[in-house]
Amino acid sequence: MTAIKHALQRDIFTPNDERLLSIVNVCKAGKKKKNCFLCATVTTERPVQVKVVKVKKSDKGDFYKRQIAWALRDLAVVDAKDAVKENPEFDLHFEKIYKWVASSTAEKNAFISCIWKLNQRYLRKKIDFVNVSSQLLEELPKVTEESVPSGENQSVTGGDEEVVDEYQELNAREEQDIEIMMEGCECAISNAEAFAEKLSRELQVLDGANIQSIMASEKQVNILMKLLDEALKEVDQIELKLSSYEEMLQSVKEQMNQISESNHLIHLSNTNNVKLLSEIEFLVNHMDLAKGHIKALQEGDLASSRGIEACTNAADALLQCMNVALRPGHDMLLAVQQQQQRFSDLREHFARRLASHLNNVFVQQFTQALLQLYNRSSFLLVPGHDQSSTLAQHSVELTLPNHHPFHRDLLRYAKLMEWLKSTDYGKYEGLTKNYMDYLSRLYEREIKDFFEVAKIKMTGTTKESKKFATLPRKESAVKQETESLHGSSGKLTGSTSSLNKLSVQSSGNRRSQSSSLLDMGNMSASDLDVADRTKFDKIFEQVLSELEPLCLAEQDFISKFFKLQQHPSMPGTVTEADDLDGGLLSRQHNSGTALPVSSEKDMIRQMMTKIFRCIEPELNNLIALGDKIDSFNSLYMLVKMSHHVWTAQNVDPASFLSTTLGNVLVTVKRNFDKCISNQIRQMEEVKISKKSKVGILPFVAEFEEFAGLAESIFKNAERRGDLDKAYTKLIRGVFVNVEKVANESQKTPRDVVMMENFHHIFATLSRLKISCLEAEKKEAKQKYTDHLQSYVIYSLGQPLEKLNHFFEGVEARVAQGIREEEVSYQLAFNKQELRKVIKEYPGKEVKKGLDNLYKKVDKHLCEEENLLQVVWHSMQDEFIRQYKHFEGLIARCYPGSGVTMEFTIQDILDYCSSIAQSH
Repeated sequence: MTAIKHALQRDIFTPNDERLLSIVNVCKAGKKKKNCFLCATVTTERPVQVKVVKVKKSDKGDFYKRQIAWALRDLAVVDAKDAVKENPEFDLHFEKIYKWVASSTAEKNAFISCIWKLNQRYLRKKIDFVNVSSQLLEELPKVTEESVPSGENQSVTGGDEEVVDEYQELNAREEQDIEIMMEGCECAISNAEAFAEKLSRELQVLDGANIQSIMASEKQVNILMKLLDEALKEVDQIELKLSSYEEMLQSVKEQMNQISESNHLIHLSNTNNVKLLSEIEFLVNHMDLAKGHIKALQEGDLASSRGIEACTNAADALLQCMNVALRPGHDMLLAVQQQQQRFSDLREHFARRLASHLNNVFVQQFTQALLQLYNRSSFLLVPGHDQSSTLAQHSVELTLPNHHPFHRDLLRYAKLMEWLKSTDYGKYEGLTKNYMDYLSRLYEREIKDFFEVAKIKMTGTTKESKKFATLPRKESAVKQETESLHGSSGKLTGSTSSLNKLSVQSSGNRRSQSSSLLDMGNMSASDLDVADRTKFDKIFEQVLSELEPLCLAEQDFISKFFKLQQHPSMPGTVTEADDLDGGLLSRQHNSGTALPVSSEKDMIRQMMTKIFRCIEPELNNLIALGDKIDSFNSLYMLVKMSHHVWTAQNVDPASFLSTTLGNVLVTVKRNFDKCISNQIRQMEEVKISKKSKVGILPFVAEFEEFAGLAESIFKNAERRGDLDKAYTKLIRGVFVNVEKVANESQKTPRDVVMMENFHHIFATLSRLKISCLEAEKKEAKQKYTDHLQSYVIYSLGQPLEKLNHFFEGVEARVAQGIREEEVSYQLAFNKQELRKVIKEYPGKEVKKGLDNLYKKVDKHLCEEENLLQVVWHSMQDEFIRQYKHFEGLIARCYPGSGVTMEFTIQDILDYCSSIAQSH
């Protein structure tokens, strides 16, 4: 086993910098015995790694090879099977259990003992040893680094095996010394015991020499001791002198401590004075408001630009003083408290004065706007006014008043509004509510008048003169409204009942006027020409074009004036009920801070909804009127409204304008769908006359009109997909109902109705080139072609009836198996019988039959579609085809007989041409 261990160390482990500590010859339990070796090894380099390696002899048997290695830290359990009786079997539990049978119990015990010692020395995680004798598991002596000399190997001995903790090679100097020593002894290599005895003798000699040398130096040691005693005496004298010096310096030390303490107190006083001065300077610099600012806040002119600028600067300075971040303890100073109270009084006074002034500005602007509004419509109150003239004649321009001057004047106060918003949200909220109340009444008047003019321009009719009697006089109305507004200016968050009453009184007549317009009867599309529809389109576009900049300008002003774009969120919560009854910003705490709102965009949209609450219903009324005037107006409205919605969504998808126009677009789309449904229903309700020709059906002509109009309207439109869907529905309805009418027709043949109408549909689709109806165009052409051929065959029939019957018999004989050359030998089909039949159809009779056929076709076809010549030409071709068929049968069945028809193809062409020209 020693030789095997040496060979394994040399061939396998030394090249891998490993040292073999223990080996056991084993085979797997329960299988055919294939011997191998389990080896316990450690690496020679740090950190030390301990492994269990399985080594197997090669198949050729001349060398060993390393098969598998396990790290000892992965070993969980060592099971020796029996701790009392000798048993060569044992188990090692790695990731799975390996069962082994050792060649001898001694080798097994030695290997397990080595594993236990390696575990104790190198592993923190202890391995479980099961069924192992306690004699094998002996504790190792604890060896510390201090107890082991540097450079020496530390080892653990178990039986004959050695566990090396550290291996250190000899350096070059040590190797050289050993070589010199071994060269001096002839038996150093051949006889190691003799060499060891020689080295031992030499070591004894050296020890003796060392002892003699120590004994010889006794005299020098005595001298050294005397010198040390003298040095100690000198040290005692020096210590006495140092003690006297220390007593002398003690008084100086006390004086220096007193001076140091005095300097510390002076430095502390200076530091406190500097800090006090810093605190005073901080309070003076940050909490002192200039007299000019105080005067501006108390008496500043809020009407002039210079005064507004001075008040703005003073308000900003006041806000900075009030928002200064005081240091700890400042708020306990009486002077600071008095200054804060003074600032609070100034803020309250200026906020009240600013809110009152802005409310007066709102009232003044509202009054001016009302005067301008009454001046625009003052012609209605002129004595002797001709009531038969229309409002459209006196108000040529369909425009909305421009509020830009009002916005420009108010924007001067934008910074002050921002200050009011951050300092006194209650007054800011009250101003916002009052502004919405005033503007909603004003815009309601302006927009309703604007829509009334638009409706009159659309209808071209005037209203009854009685309605003007209810309009209030200009002076009295303006005075009443102004007094109402001034009455509410004192309380910024007060009730707006007077404004609501005013709105009800002034808008009652407009509602009655609007209802009277919408009660007009429907006008048929046939009564209106293209000019009327173009006029409606221009008016509707002008209405949208006037509303869009009005809403955008007002939204931009609200955002800038009320400072709703500065922060991601602001105080104030809004409910649907508050928005409907005018309480958009009315809910607040007693402290003046409002409840939170989701976002400022929602705030802007809700304010716009309150101010322009009449736009959506007025637009819906205008759309309803346009739809009653002409159902085809829904096409114009769908295109225009879609374009404006698309434009508004590109600017801001969540804006008031985008939302309102989107809601109205839903109504327009419903009207468009209703228009399409009505056309399909009218198709289904069409009744044809039983006494006259059918011709082109009305809904086919109406589809042509609709498609032509729609293509001109929807050119480059965003809602082209809606039109394509409508086309698909309409064309299906046209196809189904054309066939339905054709089946019900009694006067006109079914094929004629189908042929003419599908020819008209195909021509319409070919002219308009509607891409989504390409399949329907092909289908229409196919139906037209099929029914044309069917009508030609049905109407032409068999103009040479007896000749047809004769040749049918000939074809029957050929089908029975008689050869074509032998048909003439049949008694009923000989040459004489053929000549008799041919003589019955001279050219004169043929021409007469064709003339009667032409008259019959002329009675069936209508003049609108002009298909008579097409049908006649098809009949001519069909007749010539029959003629050629008869000639072919004669040539094949009666060869050389000289029998021919009494008229030729050229005669047929001449007959047909002369008949067509004569009619």
